[in-house]
Amino acid sequence: MIGVVATLTVADGKGADLEAVFADLAAKVKANESGCLMYQLTKSRTEPNVYKVLELYASDEALKHHGSTDYFKAAGPGIGACLGGRPSIEYLDAV
Repeated sequence: MIGVVATLTVADGKGADLEAVFADLAAKVKANESGCLMYQLTKSRTEPNVYKVLELYASDEALKHHGSTDYFKAAGPGIGACLGGRPSIEYLDAV
């Protein structure tokens, strides 16, 4: 299994916009990607503009498939418009 933690810092006042774009994306991921075991947006309790996407994939192939989908690519500009900086992506191996 492959884990991914994407840390997103949103611009002031853009949290609700990010949540809306992500909700649509997450619904499509859950409906179409059996290899995606978890895809959850979370919000920091201590840093109000920081969100983390927690992802878990069954395999490298499932992760590659996720990144190649049309709906993932289409969500990019909407997510990008909400950010106040570059996202940080960490890849993890299950043990």
